[in-house]
Parts: sequence; C-alpha cells; structure tokens
Amino acid sequence: MVYENPDGVMIGLEIHIQLNKLKSKMFCGCSTDYHDAEPNTHTCPVCLGLPGALPVLNREVVKAAIKVGLALEGEIAEETQFHRKNYFYPDLPRGFQTTQYDYPIVSKGKVVIEGEDGEHEVGIWRAHMEDDPGRLVHIGSIAKSKGVMINYNRSGMPLIETVTAPDMRSPKEARRFLDKFRNILEYLGVFDGNLEGAMRMDANVSIGGGTRVEIKNISSHKGVEKALLYEIMRQKNVIRRGGEIVQETRHFDEARGVTMSMRTKEEAEDYRYFREPDLVPMRVSDWIPEIRKTLPELPDAKRARFMEQYGIADMHAKALTSSILLADFYEGVCEKSADPKTAATWAADVLLGELNYRDLVVASYDGVTLGCINDKDHEIVNSFKVDDMVELIALFTDGKISDKSAVEVIRTLLDSEEEKAPTQIVEEKGLFKAEDDLVTKAVSEAITENEAAVQDYLGGAEKSLNFLVGQVMKKTKGTADAKTARELLVKKLKG
Repeated sequence: MVYENPDGVMIGLEIHIQLNKLKSKMFCGCSTDYHDAEPNTHTCPVCLGLPGALPVLNREVVKAAIKVGLALEGEIAEETQFHRKNYFYPDLPRGFQTTQYDYPIVSKGKVVIEGEDGEHEVGIWRAHMEDDPGRLVHIGSIAKSKGVMINYNRSGMPLIETVTAPDMRSPKEARRFLDKFRNILEYLGVFDGNLEGAMRMDANVSIGGGTRVEIKNISSHKGVEKALLYEIMRQKNVIRRGGEIVQETRHFDEARGVTMSMRTKEEAEDYRYFREPDLVPMRVSDWIPEIRKTLPELPDAKRARFMEQYGIADMHAKALTSSILLADFYEGVCEKSADPKTAATWAADVLLGELNYRDLVVASYDGVTLGCINDKDHEIVNSFKVDDMVELIALFTDGKISDKSAVEVIRTLLDSEEEKAPTQIVEEKGLFKAEDDLVTKAVSEAITENEAAVQDYLGGAEKSLNFLVGQVMKKTKGTADAKTARELLVKKLKG
C-alpha cells in the first residue's frame, strides 16, 4: 500500500524502557524496588560511581533484552559488547553511561500499528542495553528552577533503549505505536508501566525531509502526542515565515504545552564512545533457543485467538488484548460459562469505557479481581470482580435487566465503597426489567401524549421514533428494554 503523507511529517522515537520487574540493578546487587523509598537509600559504591568499584553484569538483563528483541521480530546479535558514553551531568556520578554503541544486542525489528490508512509497519532500527542515570528534581519548572536536587536511587537501573525508524507520519500514530509497544512489554513481563520512570521518550521530527529536531525526556504517551503537535506547528510556522529549522534538542514543558530550545544537537563523536574495559564482549547466540521457548502469547496472536475461539468482533478483540490483565480478566469470565460475545461487549465497550471516563488504568489481576489505579496513585483505588461480571451477564442474558440497567450496575460497582453483588444492586435500585403489560401501557401513553412526534414519524421522520422510545424509557424509569419498546411502538403505529 502506498502510504500518503501530504505534510511530509516524519517521526521517529527513542524509548527508554526501565526493566523494573527485575530484582536487582544492572551492574550491582541494589534492589530495583526504590520507587517509594527515601532519596539516596538504594545505592552502593557501584551505582554511585565511586573510585575502584567495578561492575558485574546482571545476567537477567541480557535475557530480558533478548526476549524483547524476539518479540519485536528483530535480529539478535551473536556477539555484543558495552561501551562508555562520556558526558558530564550531575546525575551521572561516573562521568559516563555504560551503554552499547556499534554492537547493539537487537536490530532490524518491527511493530505493526493501526496507521492513518490501515495497518502500518514501524521499523525498529536497534534496541540496546544501558544503565539509568540518577534523577534531577527541579525546584519549580525547568525554565525557572531555583535549584536542583539529585536522587541516585534510580542510578544503575537496567534500561533497554529502543530506536525506531522515522516511519510515523502523525502524532496520533506515534501515540498508537507507544501504546502497542508498552502492551508488548507488559505481555513479556519485563516491566511495570505504571511506575514512575518506566518509560521515557525522546521524539525526533522533521517536515518535508528537512532538518530533524529532537524533543527530550517526555514522560507520557499523551505528552509525546502533545509535544509533537506543538513542534510540527512551530516548524511549519518557521518555514512559512521564510526561516530555517535548526538541528537542536528541545524540552517539552507539559504545563505550558510548548517546546523550548535546550542546546544544539550532539553527534555521536561528541560523546567519545569507547569500549567498556571492565566488561568483556558477550556471545549470546546459544541462549536464544531456550529464551524463545519462554515467550508468552503476544498481543496480536492473542487477538487472533480470541476472534477464532470466542467468535468476537475484531474491535472487541483489540480492546480486550490492549492489556494482558484485561485479557486475562475476560478469559476468567469466559471460563465461568458466561456468553463470550456478551462478555466481550460488556468488558470492552462498557467496563473499559467507564474506566477511561474515570481516568483509571488496569494495574493488577489475581484471577479473581481486576485492580485499577489512576495516573497519580500507585495504590489500587478501584476494583471489579470476575464473579460480578458473570452474574451481571446472567441477569442480562436471562432477560431480567435491560442494557441500560446493566450499565447502571457496572457504574455502581465501580463507584460504591460497599461490596454488593449485582443482583443486590438491581433489587435496591429497582432495575429489574419492566413487565410486558407495563411496557405496553407506557407505549400507549407515549403515543397518546406526543401526537406531533407520532405525525412526524408517520410522515417519514425516523428520528421521531427515538424520541418516543425515550418517552417509554422515561415512563418505565429505564427498566424497559429499548429494543422491545421500539418494536412495540412500530407495531402499534403502523398497525
């Protein structure tokens, strides 16, 4: 398929993935569980870069990198090695970062996303291992900071930096790529995306094949989309006024929604890369067959299986497999004899929609309960049980409640601090479906009381029927089945 790109926008991403599900840091035995710890308490001579402290490579980091490479359908290097990337910054106590340069462990991968014109392949140039610097905490905004504090707890955390080809053509595609990439990583079980610093992104963008500008250290997928929207507009305005785009590194101020120039863009030679003398080259080709056997079912494969096994629509399969936890929850519901298609509709359309409305993300699933958090908290702030969904679906499929009542039950389960079963909620709120004679009576009253709408419908205005259905639902306090009400109205009006 020829990919249309009328604006000539080319976007590439550099994504730093923190392997925070590993137990220890990259080159020392310090715990990776530092997120709620006091500053500078998860450190040792190695991750503080003290003189004479030597690194010892964590074998699990290499295994995780190979696993990521295989999931990206990339080539795994038979031999790989580390380099020193030299630069001065307060959060880098050694004065260099241990990374990989011309021998990355992964190259030539790909990720398929939903592009502007259908499915679109984004190439992966490389993925390599490196250790994380510490964290600078500015007092105030970066532009008007009154001072900076340094927390070295993050120093030495294992990272995988993934570099894409400039294959994305819009900010929306960039966000879709990040969503898909994070999804793959969560399926692999190598990181927890809900933790601070789990993914940090640099975005590179150019227009019409011109000069490339880099936007550094963006912390969220939404932030990447907003930063790119602003930067594309800025570059177009510069070109429109006859100016030239300068190759530079820019910072995205999320509070103001603007990018600001930080420095001219460095080239590789500015970092004076050289081989890490304290770590020998590695041959990992013998590891690949065994690691390949440990790969889980990945999102695209699970999506295809859901469609075949449960007979659900592609859009539902995509939504349900967008999170490994949500996918497991759905299968947990299906295992308890719930109707798979109905379960898919209520889980993908209604439950996920209500979570998004509340700015909640799925954070855990223990086989019984789906736990959710918001963007600001790391503790579970809401939950939803498999048994509740199974019971709700049974009430709906048995014709005891309408779809509107089922939505009300889900909202109540999410918002209530008390533990109540769906049947109890239905009883307390009077949500059981109205009896046939009550609906028939409501239909007759709606026709009698709304003569203008009746005449409009008989005259060909189909929308008037929706109004009459609404009147029936109002009279039955939402307990009538909307489909049944519509059928009764049509039959009576055309009878």
